[in-house]
Amino acid sequence: MKAAFYETQGPAHEVLKIGEVSKPTPGPDEVLVRISVSGINPTDIKARTGFSAKMPYPRIIPHQDGAGVIEAVGGNVSSERLGERVWLYEAQYGRATGTAAEFVAVPAHQAVRLPDNVSFETGASLGIPALTAHRCLFSDGDLKGCRVLIHGGAGAVGTAAISLAKWAGAWVATTVSNAKQAEIARTRGADLVLNRSTDDVARTILANTENLGVDHIVDVALKENFDTNLACLSQGGVISAYATNSATEEISVPLLKAMTHGCVLRFVYIYNVPRELKQASAADINACLETGNYSPVIGLNLPLEQIADAHYAVEYSEVIGKVLVHL
Repeated sequence: MKAAFYETQGPAHEVLKIGEVSKPTPGPDEVLVRISVSGINPTDIKARTGFSAKMPYPRIIPHQDGAGVIEAVGGNVSSERLGERVWLYEAQYGRATGTAAEFVAVPAHQAVRLPDNVSFETGASLGIPALTAHRCLFSDGDLKGCRVLIHGGAGAVGTAAISLAKWAGAWVATTVSNAKQAEIARTRGADLVLNRSTDDVARTILANTENLGVDHIVDVALKENFDTNLACLSQGGVISAYATNSATEEISVPLLKAMTHGCVLRFVYIYNVPRELKQASAADINACLETGNYSPVIGLNLPLEQIADAHYAVEYSEVIGKVLVHL
């Protein structure tokens, strides 16, 4: 089968190769999926560049997320799943082979039924961003009637969080950096869109919430936003952080101020979230998808042969939205 792979870490155009590799066979409790579309995440870039770990395998076929059709099943998996349209998550986590290939074998529970009304492009945009957004939002209970602030509302996790929070019945504010991002956030349903550079985020949120503040914050840049978060967080509110710019980045917490807020700091690394919680998240994500109100931003579609260009676009933020590789 055709696949993209790298055998050493480094710049995309130097280390990513296209070639023929052996087609996998599903083992017990696994399914074999013919990939239609593969989605790229920042963690795929970090793995290729050696952000936090060296090469764990001699050769890696990258990408955690994707969408396609189940072509074969291993032992203990019902044959009724043959031909099922699915979206995948964590395909390459703890393994050498991800979705940047014509076929991938994954544990059956990581191949989630893709609703009939949802395209493979949307399916390949779910996975890590959608699961991360769900975990940040719902770890502390139902959101109906709650007030939520999502930093980076035009990003992959940000747009997922807006869609899921609105689906759950929350009031949603979000921060963006420019007019194009603001339009994306509004079309995803955000009730209040703020420019992080020109607006007084905390003051405006308090003015729009009768000085109550927000109950939940989903943060892509906790260190940068921490003071703002505390300034507009309700008593007992939750701040969920899911990203870092450095493997050694640290943050100082003003303990007295945090204590008086009674706030909860939650750190989300989706790969370590227990399986049963991710399965529950996937069920909610599908329920949201079936309403037709979940629409990820797709910024770039490229064929497998241009995977290095796709990685470069993600690594250097050349596009807004999900970058997809088509098989």
